[in-house]
Amino acid sequence: MRDADRAPGDLAGGITREVLERDGIRTAFGVRHPDVALASDAALRNSIRHTLAKRPDDAHAQATAGVWLFGYGSLLWNPCVAVAESRMARLYGFHRDFRLKLAYGRGSPEAPGLMLGLVPGGSCNGMTLRVSASDIEHELLMVWRREMLTGVYTPRWLTVRTSAGPVAAIAFVVNAAHPGHCRLDDTQVVHLLATGHGMIGSSADYLANTVAHLEAEGIHDGRLQTLHERVQRSRLSS
Repeated sequence: MRDADRAPGDLAGGITREVLERDGIRTAFGVRHPDVALASDAALRNSIRHTLAKRPDDAHAQATAGVWLFGYGSLLWNPCVAVAESRMARLYGFHRDFRLKLAYGRGSPEAPGLMLGLVPGGSCNGMTLRVSASDIEHELLMVWRREMLTGVYTPRWLTVRTSAGPVAAIAFVVNAAHPGHCRLDDTQVVHLLATGHGMIGSSADYLANTVAHLEAEGIHDGRLQTLHERVQRSRLSS
């Protein structure tokens, strides 16, 4: 079934470029979660312009080549934008963790789920993804419509280390002021990952896809791998 043929609240096919072009996540929220406050498209565009205006000096030098994004979760395996170049990268000062408990997306009021975010401390291995300068604001709008719609993240320019040298990249850091921000013990994390599901899919699939793509790129995240194994055992035993 094509995205355009699905019912307005149905995102069972996941987030695709077509969904983002028609602002389909917003439409699905209107049907499935009308009580959730969403940033307007105008606010998203303003956020993009504000972020681009705050480019650090080294990012200005890279501007003709486009903008780098730091991928640590779903951007790794489903960027939904044309990626001109990708590099393995390491970010210092932040690490990925399941710090967002949400009752929408890959969760629901009946079965809340968890999503990854960058939080202070440690380091994080991932990928830098370069989006070319051509029509950059529209390309970034596709990213903002998936990452910034509900305000769970804050876009930050951060320096990441790559094999070809450091680059300034936009990274989506957990917004600690968002009501979904949490810090749970691993037993709670495993339970929510094993049971959470919503209009986009399950939290378990999100974890599995992230682990699989990291491993395919030669990036081993011991914590995510352990969580994945525990979630699989939990689902098999339930």
